[in-house]
Amino acid sequence: MPRLKVTQLRSKVGSNPQIRDTLRSLGLKRINDVVVKEDRPEIRGMVHAVRHLIKVEEVE
Repeated sequence: MPRLKVTQLRSKVGSNPQIRDTLRSLGLKRINDVVVKEDRPEIRGMVHAVRHLIKVEEVE
């Protein structure tokens, strides 16, 4: 199954609490944190919600 490499590029300071919670749910705590997640619809939805703060790459 494909996987997504998610990197936080921008700070969550000044964003609304829902955005902060979404980043925390993805496992991102600070700038330059990287997590690898399964490519599932739930994860895609979270990535879409915070797309202005992160970078996403597909990995095998």
